[in-house]
Amino acid sequence: MTEENITKSITYGVGLDIGTMNLVSARDSDKDLKVRRMRDLFLDLPKDAKKMLKLSGVNFVERDEDLLILGDAALEIANVFGKEARRPLKAGLVSPSEIDSLEVLGLMISNVLQKPQIPGEMCCFSVPASPIDIPGQDVVYHKGVFEKIITELGYTPQATNEAMAIIYAETALEGFSGIALSFGSGMTNVALAVHTVEGLSFSVARSGDWIDIGAAKSIGSTQARICVLKEKGINLNNPTDRETEAITFYYKAMIEYVLDNLANRFKLIQGQFALPKPIPMIISGGTSLAGGFMELFNKVFERKRKSFPIEISEIRQAREPLDAVARGLLVLAQQED
Repeated sequence: MTEENITKSITYGVGLDIGTMNLVSARDSDKDLKVRRMRDLFLDLPKDAKKMLKLSGVNFVERDEDLLILGDAALEIANVFGKEARRPLKAGLVSPSEIDSLEVLGLMISNVLQKPQIPGEMCCFSVPASPIDIPGQDVVYHKGVFEKIITELGYTPQATNEAMAIIYAETALEGFSGIALSFGSGMTNVALAVHTVEGLSFSVARSGDWIDIGAAKSIGSTQARICVLKEKGINLNNPTDRETEAITFYYKAMIEYVLDNLANRFKLIQGQFALPKPIPMIISGGTSLAGGFMELFNKVFERKRKSFPIEISEIRQAREPLDAVARGLLVLAQQED
């Protein structure tokens, strides 16, 4: 878990980005904006590993039958023991296959949020929009789980669309008008707003994990191997081998899919939601951090610009793509408080 400090005056309220890959909180503390981040992973180990963990200085949570390691340490220790670290979230939502998910999420969120500054402090947390390409799936249970966890920690919870939070964080100069595309690990979330009024929001089940699975399957590799290659750093505009070429193909397909769905969804509301002038498009999320992503995105968009139903003034990346959602949620939480 890391902390970053940026000078800013103190107010109450906290933003909490609940992502498949990372949990991120943003709050004012003294004269700083403090961002706390924890990798959304955990590992369970037998009780006899306790002595080794104490010697190594790794923090763990002791349960009746086993030990839990959370965050980045879980990934490191998993490699030592030859085990797979587990995720409490899958495809952007609480994982139905992980029976320990709720307990683990409570521990992680307590660690990231810490204690409220005042009783009932406002906590705005992110939820994805319902995915349009997974029929019948909604976010009702997911939202309810986190409302319960956050309330039990002494906060007043308020759920907010993930992509709308990016608009709050990144488009103040445009009067909070724009399109936000949040390329996360489990989903890509999309929102369009004019002067904070949400006109459109949805998600699609194509993002970082989809790229890893598809690229691995197409060349006979593994999802873990593709993920490692991405995290080490690749250039999407200069693939050097079969693996990086496959990754690039899937990145391109993902971008096209997101833009096509955005165009189609906007056409459905075009008569009811007027855009007085061109608006910016903001790109964010961990999957957008790959080398050359913005260049590739612009190339794909330029081929679609003439037929695209929305006038775009510019395409830019969020200032801090991993923190943008949490910062936008903090803006909203401070207004609510």
